[in-house]
Amino acid sequence: MTMMLIACSVMLLLMTARSACADENYSQDIASEIRGFLLDDDWKFDFDDDRGIFRFGVNIDGKMKHVNYFVPVRDDSYTVYAISPVSADSDDPQVMNAITEFICRANYGLRNGNFEIDMRDGEIRYKVFVDCDGGSIPTRDVIRGSIIIPAMMFERYSPGLLDVIFKGSNAAEAIEQCEN
Repeated sequence: MTMMLIACSVMLLLMTARSACADENYSQDIASEIRGFLLDDDWKFDFDDDRGIFRFGVNIDGKMKHVNYFVPVRDDSYTVYAISPVSADSDDPQVMNAITEFICRANYGLRNGNFEIDMRDGEIRYKVFVDCDGGSIPTRDVIRGSIIIPAMMFERYSPGLLDVIFKGSNAAEAIEQCEN
């Protein structure tokens, strides 16, 4: 079952990345700076030269253990998506309502990025957008933050997220446990 979830998550990651960036130009300079950061920090990653998309995974502390990343680069920005390997059951309205409330509560007050849920299939991800408008190239510190913050958010909130999905925990109580 676990291997099936991982395989489904990888396929969804690839499909989402393709649809998010099909037929778009991207900044070689922004991509080069991100690549440089990843290489300097010894990250293992793949890069789609045709679409300007980085793909990699990150191990995190806690029950979730791992999140998958895709980073589409645009002409004047890039977005970091960290995708949970666990999705909510989109066929269960009670779970979907609870996880949606959990995500809304988690997002309240966040300063950089936000959790998202795809109501069609239950995919949960954390997104950080970096605006490079005007030709500015992000610094290594900006890139580091945009990549590390999603992992930190999943480390902090995944215990509650998993409790809501698998144990039917109350969203407000799960958030309180994550934030205290």
